[in-house]
Amino acid sequence: MAGSPALSPSTGLRAWLLSPEPTSRWQARLGRFYLGWRSFARNPLAVLGLCIVVLLIAVALLADVIAPYSPIVGGDLRTQRLLPPSETFWLGTDDQARDILSRIIYGSRITLFVVVLVSIIATPIGLLVGTMSGYLGGWIDTVLMRITDIFLAFPRLVLALAFVAALGPGIENAVIAIAITSWPPYARIARAETLMIRNSDFIAAVKLQGASTPRIILGHVVPLCISSLVVRVTLDMAGIILTAAGLGFLGLGAQPPMPEWGAMVATGRNYLIDQWWVAAMPGLAIFVVSLGFNLLGDGLRDVLDPKAAK
Repeated sequence: MAGSPALSPSTGLRAWLLSPEPTSRWQARLGRFYLGWRSFARNPLAVLGLCIVVLLIAVALLADVIAPYSPIVGGDLRTQRLLPPSETFWLGTDDQARDILSRIIYGSRITLFVVVLVSIIATPIGLLVGTMSGYLGGWIDTVLMRITDIFLAFPRLVLALAFVAALGPGIENAVIAIAITSWPPYARIARAETLMIRNSDFIAAVKLQGASTPRIILGHVVPLCISSLVVRVTLDMAGIILTAAGLGFLGLGAQPPMPEWGAMVATGRNYLIDQWWVAAMPGLAIFVVSLGFNLLGDGLRDVLDPKAAK
């Protein structure tokens, strides 16, 4: 019509996403995602955490491009050893005349590798144990939860140290040890969620249709537990990073000359008084990345679990 205001593409897309009567599942899912993003974006600290995590991923992927020097091969030990931050070496050099900035950049790959792999291993284990325990109940619930209690009785770092000592030092064994110690909280959360929904009307309807127990657990119970687990896993990523750094600090994680942040801090403690940057810079990287995951996890909790929002 003449004289009517024209709708911009963004306005039309927003109206489509916020339609009260979506015409397809994809439209409904995209609409929920858009509403969740708007809620997430209203939290500036959560957005800051997301930016830190995205920056970590970008640095890890582009390490070969943005790192100015080799993380393994050092310079001249007579003239470039333990140099303070300067225009040539932005974060200084270590005791082997290696550029600390380049080692931190490449170390982000190890950190991201540990976080992703531990999450991939531990989350399905905790989810499966928790949903089986909560849905089946009886002696299966008792046995699985007592095993979970045994793992929860030990501090994560102490238990990880025991497993790494048994398996041997190395980044792969450190990942396995951290994953073994990370699944019990996920199992507890999944069990609590399952206990809330196992007697629901829709579960009873699925039973009446003849669905088997594995199909009910995997097809109906597990999807309802995922949102809570996503929040917990995101919050736990900071703990995973700290545990990996602790193992590296004790010499049980990534082995030299790999640029692992915890091992870099362990090397720098010998020069903490006069050459503080050797330990402070990788320690700062651990702090910033851990903070980013915590902020992101808080934001996701407010979006995915509004009841837990402050």
